[in-house]
Amino acid sequence: MARVSQEHLDARRRQIIDGAARCFARDGFHGASMQGVLKEVGLSAGAVYRYFSGKEDLIAAIADEAFTSIRRAFWEAADATPPPAPDVLLGRVLRGLFSGEVCGLDGRQFASLIVQVWSESLRNEQLAATFEDGYGAMRVVWTGVVEGYREAGILRADVPADHVARTMMAATQGFFAQMALFGDADPAVLENGMRGLMAMDRPETG
Repeated sequence: MARVSQEHLDARRRQIIDGAARCFARDGFHGASMQGVLKEVGLSAGAVYRYFSGKEDLIAAIADEAFTSIRRAFWEAADATPPPAPDVLLGRVLRGLFSGEVCGLDGRQFASLIVQVWSESLRNEQLAATFEDGYGAMRVVWTGVVEGYREAGILRADVPADHVARTMMAATQGFFAQMALFGDADPAVLENGMRGLMAMDRPETG
């Protein structure tokens, strides 16, 4: 029997993940069935189960990939000293994520998948662990970027870096929710809104 190359195995796994992601984004985690996934992927049950034990395993793999993509997009966008200002940084991250490069999904599909991961993590222990690991890793990365602002002298010393990082993460999460629910969000909106908030003058008191 001919030996299957690692390249072939990786390509087949990629095919399964991308097809399952499209299926879940369209039908939802609970609405989608493994039969639907098999039809979307265009492979036999045996071929798919060689890589994944079932729907829960597929969901966990897709969630892990989504977090990895978000973390990588943010890190690449922030790869400068000092890092780009928050408005520019978040705009770059979201444009990269909504470009169709993650599992072949468009912006609304990807956002829908992320929101479903959040919801599913409330009942699925395996997914909750993946989500917790991904969120923790993202906090470390984002906090490191914020520390770059401090080192460059553009962030006040009395503002905890973790608080700024979590606020930036919250803005991004809110954008995902708007995109998933309404579909009319544009990275430029968050970018411009963030720029406006950053430019506000604090009124003098006393």
